[in-house]
Amino acid sequence: MSQEFSFTAHATDGSAREGEIFMPRGTIRTPAFMPVGTAATVKAMFPQDVRATSADILLGNVYHLMLRPGAERVARLGGLHEFMRWPYPILTDSGGFQVMSLAKLRKLDESGVTFQSHIDGSRHHLSPERSMEIQHLLGSDIQMQFDECVRLPCSDEEAERAMRLSLRWAERSRRAFHDQPGRAVFGIVQGGANKALRIESARALAEMDFHGLAVGGLAVGEPQAVMLDMLEATVPHLPQNKPRYLMGVGTPDDIVQAVARGIDMFDCVMPTRAGRHGLAYTRFGKINIKNSRHAEDARPLDPESNCPAARDYSRAYLHHLAKAGEILGMMLLTQANVAYYQELMAGLRKAVAEGRLADFIAQTRAGWEAGEKAGRSG
Repeated sequence: MSQEFSFTAHATDGSAREGEIFMPRGTIRTPAFMPVGTAATVKAMFPQDVRATSADILLGNVYHLMLRPGAERVARLGGLHEFMRWPYPILTDSGGFQVMSLAKLRKLDESGVTFQSHIDGSRHHLSPERSMEIQHLLGSDIQMQFDECVRLPCSDEEAERAMRLSLRWAERSRRAFHDQPGRAVFGIVQGGANKALRIESARALAEMDFHGLAVGGLAVGEPQAVMLDMLEATVPHLPQNKPRYLMGVGTPDDIVQAVARGIDMFDCVMPTRAGRHGLAYTRFGKINIKNSRHAEDARPLDPESNCPAARDYSRAYLHHLAKAGEILGMMLLTQANVAYYQELMAGLRKAVAEGRLADFIAQTRAGWEAGEKAGRSG
């Protein structure tokens, strides 16, 4: 294991942790939210504006980048960091989830997955070895094992089959990673909504010498209570000295609840996707800026925000842009949302460090509920 990757928990509050991941390209403050840059771009944002929100790390996607523009091409052009002008850490997911959810005519066997591209129908084969090769070509700092993710609800038999296949693929992914100084590889816990399977997966992965472990296969259709139940069963079996990453999660409330249960890293398309569709995330809850009540509202989204998009533009202007379908509206709301997520993470880190996480969560949720109630009655 590279000595250039390390994780330190500086403080705890119950199961929650405040710490740092140290990597050659930069330090990642945890709990951390990673904006999603699926195809080498955080949609509707300049890289420098993403950085200005205090993001320490971005996420890229193997499936999309292998199809377009191609991992070999990115490598020839200097790697993903140079290609997208983001010199800070990047995590790439393995492509497994997108193969299952987007690809056409997929065929899965022990070797991997053969599928047709959702873009042009071309045929591809993605295996643990090929996924790791692509991530190496991209030059990503944190690379994820190739796994099979099943949608919930599913039978225990299906969850067990996919979990055991993912464990075998984890061993192959770990071997294929070899030793890449300054970079890391994470394993992924699977097991559907079955606690025993989740625990077995976590224990097996903990023995494989990954740099960190992720919890996958959640936020895929199950209620929040099921997700939290799985976290409470799984996290105690993950190594204390390694970062824990909950993949694809989620709403602000999902994040604060998962932090309280010991999760260190998150990613989700929600803040960027919502911004492109006229929905703002704020400390006053969600604001549908397309609603007619905002047409003559001179207030900004949040006068106390550090983000210019949330602080300096009126709700009336944002409403106009969203209703008119103007690209600037998508850009401003996306920036405001990503900034709010980063402000939330900073608040969580500070609360854990000061031993007042429960109070912070209660106050934060009260702010969301009060703001949304006022919006409904306004």
